[in-house]
Amino acid sequence: MNMLSSSWRRLRGWIGAPAAAPVAASGALHGAQAADSLRALLDDPHIPPVVRATLAEDFGRLEAMLAKLERDELHLAVFGRVSVGKSALANALLGEPAFEVGVLHGTTREAGQRPWRDVAGSGVHLIDTPGIDELDGEAREHLAFEVAGLVDLVVFVVDGDMTQREREAVQLLAATRRPLLLALNKADRYTEAERENVLVRLREHVAGLVRAEDVVAVSARPAALRTVHVDADGGEHEQWLAQPPDIDALRGRLVAVLAREGKTLAALNASLFAGRLSDAVSGRIAASRRELGGKVIRQYCLAKSVAVALNPIPVADLLAAGALDAALVMHLGRVYGLPLTRSEAGGLITTICAQLVALMGAIWGIHLAASALKGLSAGMSTVLTAAAQGALAWYATELVGRAAERYLIAGKSWGEHGPKRVVAEIVESLDRDSILREARSEILARLRRGDADRPA
Repeated sequence: MNMLSSSWRRLRGWIGAPAAAPVAASGALHGAQAADSLRALLDDPHIPPVVRATLAEDFGRLEAMLAKLERDELHLAVFGRVSVGKSALANALLGEPAFEVGVLHGTTREAGQRPWRDVAGSGVHLIDTPGIDELDGEAREHLAFEVAGLVDLVVFVVDGDMTQREREAVQLLAATRRPLLLALNKADRYTEAERENVLVRLREHVAGLVRAEDVVAVSARPAALRTVHVDADGGEHEQWLAQPPDIDALRGRLVAVLAREGKTLAALNASLFAGRLSDAVSGRIAASRRELGGKVIRQYCLAKSVAVALNPIPVADLLAAGALDAALVMHLGRVYGLPLTRSEAGGLITTICAQLVALMGAIWGIHLAASALKGLSAGMSTVLTAAAQGALAWYATELVGRAAERYLIAGKSWGEHGPKRVVAEIVESLDRDSILREARSEILARLRRGDADRPA
């Protein structure tokens, strides 16, 4: 199935080389390509409604990403462990108390978003996320990583040397291919020498994941400065003076990265998400087709086996069997979106049977004998013979259907190993005895039900 437009394929080729440095001059072009690819996926008429319904949440995110590209927005997430000062840092960047700040464990309960500033013509929005180690953990941690997976840039905040959990989180975030900045918050608690030592250790922890120049020290809410005021009478009065945030190093790095790479980052991130969704759509479609294909094969197995078992005329039931095999293969072609003509279906069956000649010869030899015996027998012996004959027809149909299915899944191809290998694998994968037992049981039940329905 042609899932995406040619523009999407070109963009997938472009994002296939992650080591290439984004170029600001091509950001607008990349954004346009990404928007085209997202529209192609959203509007693809080949995606079944049931697949869209199953992946409705992901398609909703895709629509939001497309709207974000069209509005020329960039999203920046502040991420980190509980109580390291994520919200305080986001507020310091904004210059206003937009996000809740508190001393309670896990003050941030859900992701919040606020517009920050324009950078190189793009409106940048700040997103504050729940901590990675919340007490009622998994749901909020999942939300945090979901947000991080959809934004264009992540600031990971720590307040000292990194814990093992923080190192693991940075590795997971780096795997999303989002640019990362690491901010050492509460840097005012350290002496200058201590601060430099912590920064050195942090750069060692994130080497290869975060550029050294993107590991910076900040103080989102510096401790108040204690001063002593002496009045005219010589009395001393203690005063605490609030200190302004010290975030210039981080702000400068953010603006530099977003100005240089922002538009391309937004295009890349949207395209990566669209690529994952495209793969998920393809997987869902393939799974639904396999499920439907299995039902179709079973229906034809049952129809063919019962038709063969009920046909009282020797040999004539073989003709009906051949017609049903052709109908099965053509039906499977429609299921997999690769319609077959009757001639193509006949050729496919011939190819499959040629690879099963020894096995099929044995089956049809028994089939012919049973057909003749069925015409000469009466009563229960006829029913038992018919059931055995029908079971063999069921098994043969299963072989033909599964082999044809493999041929269609591969896009009307037997692959590099040819039909012999494929058919042999099908025969090996099927439990013949189990299939024959199921077939005999089903056929006998149908035959007995048919006898019970006949008038006395």
